[in-house]
Amino acid sequence: HSNWDALEKLIHEFEPEIAVLSGVTELPNGAAAKIGKTVLKTEPEALCELAAHPVDRVMAAIVGISGLKPVIAAAKAGQKIMLANKESIVCGGQLLLDISAQNNATLLPVDSEHNALFQIYDAGRPKSIKKITITASGGPFREWSVEKMQNVTPAQAVAHPNWEMGAKISVDSATLMNKGLEVIEASYLFPAVEKIDVVVHKQSVIHGLVSYVDGTTKAVLSPPDMQSPIAAAMAWPERVALNLPELDLVKLGQLDFEAPDLKRFPCLQLAYDALAAGFGAQVALNAANEVAVAAFLDGKITFGDIAKLNEKALATAPKVSSFDDVFALDASVRESILC
Repeated sequence: HSNWDALEKLIHEFEPEIAVLSGVTELPNGAAAKIGKTVLKTEPEALCELAAHPVDRVMAAIVGISGLKPVIAAAKAGQKIMLANKESIVCGGQLLLDISAQNNATLLPVDSEHNALFQIYDAGRPKSIKKITITASGGPFREWSVEKMQNVTPAQAVAHPNWEMGAKISVDSATLMNKGLEVIEASYLFPAVEKIDVVVHKQSVIHGLVSYVDGTTKAVLSPPDMQSPIAAAMAWPERVALNLPELDLVKLGQLDFEAPDLKRFPCLQLAYDALAAGFGAQVALNAANEVAVAAFLDGKITFGDIAKLNEKALATAPKVSSFDDVFALDASVRESILC
């Protein structure tokens, strides 16, 4: 995006054809337009060009709606898209699925939960599926009271107990909005399923479950390490050997589960409300949440205010029927939500 020092190291190590600094309008001081065989480009438009470049896989991992335009470009180019950005599905919705189908693009989920479901979901017999279940670690405040959470600091919110992640997704995990966005994403990736449950599973060993009409439930288990779902998406439909420790069930001892507390974590319920209200509500909720999380990390609002702003966004969610509508609604919510 704008970290020239990090990108320069990658260029020298891997010598790619193209490298992009999407967050700047001109090259950094001393940077040449070509480094060895690598062409260096700037501007967000170059990122879309890069996403459409002929490659084996495109990893979409830009946080927030900022990742949607490159994903659209990759879909139009018929790429195999490893989707690690759930907001692209939340804000792209059926529009993104349609454009992917029209251009024979493949969406391969990388989130550990959706990747797990992808591996055990019987797409050829969707009527045999009763429900899918997404697991949640519960975040760092799983056992905290509502009163105690009022004084949460950004440093506490980004300290996830199981996963090492960026600040935005860590805060989303702490509010359970991350799980809410995953429910919305799952509704598009697995459209035949009428019921999507969330269960809190603090060990983060079971990542997703598919329950069938005959009473059978399939689950994917692995240690909480993102190498596994990334490798599954990169090697699909094959598997690749990884040098990871084998899951030791005896050492693990037990697996714990509990229902999410929607009173203490209202953001999850808001995501279900947005899913019921329609596509516009989902776009509005995502925009409000991105603004709210940024404001919380900047110390401008409290942890509890995140849910309040998200709820406010659901009150006005117009009909959305095009990508232009999506970006217009996103901009409108961002401009007004803190007023």
